[in-house]
Amino acid sequence: MGSRIQSAVLVLAGLSAIAAGYAQTRSGPKPKSNPAKQPPAIASTYVGSDACSRCHLDIARHFAKTSMGRSLTRITPDYLKTLPIPATYYDAKLDHHFDVYAENGKLYQSEYQTTAPGPNAGASASKEVFRNTHEMQWIVGTGENGFGALLLRGDYLFQAPLSYYSRAAQWNLSPGYENGDLGFNRAIVPGCIYCHSGRPRPVAGSVGKYENPVFTQTAVGCENCHGPGSAHVEAMGEGESYDKGKDPTIVNPTQIASRLSDDICMSCHQVGDTRVLQPGKTYQDFRPGTPLDRAVSILMVPPTRENPPRDDHVEHYYSMILSKCYRASANKAEAQQMRCTSCHDPHVEPTSAEAPAYFNGKCMSCHTVQSCKAPAAARQQTTPADNCIGCHMPKRAGTVIAHTSLTNHRIVARPDEPYPDATFAMTTAALPDLIHIDRVPGQSAAPPTITLLQAYEQLKDHKTEYEASYLKVISELEKTEPNNALVQAALGHQALTSGRFEEAQQHLRQSLQLDPAQSRVYADLSELADQQGHAEEAVSMARKAVMLEPFSQPLQKALISRLISAKQYPEAIAAMEKYLDNFPEDDLIRKMLAIAKE
Repeated sequence: MGSRIQSAVLVLAGLSAIAAGYAQTRSGPKPKSNPAKQPPAIASTYVGSDACSRCHLDIARHFAKTSMGRSLTRITPDYLKTLPIPATYYDAKLDHHFDVYAENGKLYQSEYQTTAPGPNAGASASKEVFRNTHEMQWIVGTGENGFGALLLRGDYLFQAPLSYYSRAAQWNLSPGYENGDLGFNRAIVPGCIYCHSGRPRPVAGSVGKYENPVFTQTAVGCENCHGPGSAHVEAMGEGESYDKGKDPTIVNPTQIASRLSDDICMSCHQVGDTRVLQPGKTYQDFRPGTPLDRAVSILMVPPTRENPPRDDHVEHYYSMILSKCYRASANKAEAQQMRCTSCHDPHVEPTSAEAPAYFNGKCMSCHTVQSCKAPAAARQQTTPADNCIGCHMPKRAGTVIAHTSLTNHRIVARPDEPYPDATFAMTTAALPDLIHIDRVPGQSAAPPTITLLQAYEQLKDHKTEYEASYLKVISELEKTEPNNALVQAALGHQALTSGRFEEAQQHLRQSLQLDPAQSRVYADLSELADQQGHAEEAVSMARKAVMLEPFSQPLQKALISRLISAKQYPEAIAAMEKYLDNFPEDDLIRKMLAIAKE
């Protein structure tokens, strides 16, 4: 058996490298307005949009029709009738087929592969090599550009391999699947689902694991922008009344400082090049009306004149602040400063046909017909005529997600308008190599060094110029925060890659003492043991990594490799079989298992 296993190793040489939250309202006359009343002493908690709709029914009905109000939908038999199914898709590069279909009131997606028929055989002679089928639980997106599907595997939430693209009117591979077959194993991380749902419940420190139920509210709702509503519901139930904009029990984004208002929008409509949670924070810690940077820092690689900003994908705030409209309003009174809600009412979303006239009205709140210098004849040629956004906020083809178009929020006077000088002077002395896009105005300090460590770590692999910044931050943190698990993990990984094995061992072990739930550290310890020829220890560490991330392909592949190195061949075969139960689309491991069983 050993020789067959070793033959399988030769087929896949280098496998070991892949380790890597109701109170009822009371009837009767309300007391006089009390704008000076202080907020309740108890902290407000989330109550859900249904509680809000009891008093704000008309607003709730309008919001339910918007993209945010329909951001996530539970799949039901009635909802299935609205979907463009069944459908099939074939990926020639992978030679894999995909199906999406309904059965018994449920939605399924399937991935499979067939053998090629012999020269004298009909198509019916083809046989399935594998088939992987899963039930979909939710649809994410509204169909404006398209929508995808989410599924549960145990306690883990994943993206489905097929999405529907409205412009192309077809099902195709989901975003992120362009460069490889991820099957039904692309984990939905907290930073992603936070913006596509109302109240998700991720398990802190895990990759793709969620509490049951996964969502206490499916679609984006009232409290995502207005903050927790229990104090407001209680106050209104007791008959309180406040002047407009003076209610201390709830956040009104139009009545707070413009930057705090924009922070609410920015939490989902500004990605940057990297987003890093502040130490000890989760996405659920952000509260509307407070600075976003208290929860998460959004950082961007500074553009240059030679390489100006090119991408509109979820960079709406950044584009807006580069606009002449925004910059011209910066020195005006707070109420006159441009903000996201100057043009957008989150409660109302005009249709494509309504949008030109709707946004023309927004433009005319600051401009006049005479403001436009384009010839009258040219303005009549737009569809519809005098379409402000059609000329000044043109849509561009999406470069991150195929088959999509995105609105340019820079509000250009003409298509070839150069970027303002401010575009290239947005860094600070404290942080010269990154733009801290959600930095609190007036704050000169850089984000915490531990935040920068994670930012540089995310950037350096595809932007090598950040390698030096990463190493500098590690060295600083070794002196200032030696008892931080992330710091010790980074020091250990760096020592490992540099061949300093004893030093790596010390740092990695200390990191686990500080936080034992780190799959990456176990993976590094497995690699370290393997490099040192400690096969049994390498297997043990690899198993612990897989226990923490049971749906990680690289970690499971690393375990297989360690078992082979330890000459634990029956265990290696069992690990390959378990791997293929989770990832049957992996042709290479399938071939390897076949050889091992010969």
